[in-house]
Amino acid sequence: MSLRSPLGTARGLGAAKSGTHHWWMQRLTAIALAPLSIWLVYGLVAHAGQDHATVSAWLAQPLTAVSMILLLSAMFYHSQLGLQVVIEDYVHGDAAKLASLIVMKFAHIAAVAAGVFAVLKVAFGQ
Repeated sequence: MSLRSPLGTARGLGAAKSGTHHWWMQRLTAIALAPLSIWLVYGLVAHAGQDHATVSAWLAQPLTAVSMILLLSAMFYHSQLGLQVVIEDYVHGDAAKLASLIVMKFAHIAAVAAGVFAVLKVAFGQ
């Protein structure tokens, strides 16, 4: 005897429906962040002590700019996924939870947009 509805059984959906996707996205972004973070640390160490023009020229290279945009996107998406779980688990009250989730998501969107804009501005010049 199953407690699932016939429709739920046919669709194969559990109670939450999105928990597995959330878990997978968090793992995939963590995997993406590992080599991107190593690349960033290597790049920063390699350019330590260089002047602004040299570092800007490095960031303006296509592979470097694309890698930085991928790093920013993965980092902020991973952060958003983690904070969403924290808010859902520890913020009580539906209104406060919803407001916190909305503010957090908009803040992450604004941060990634600002980061991508900064990289593109350096990459394509003033």
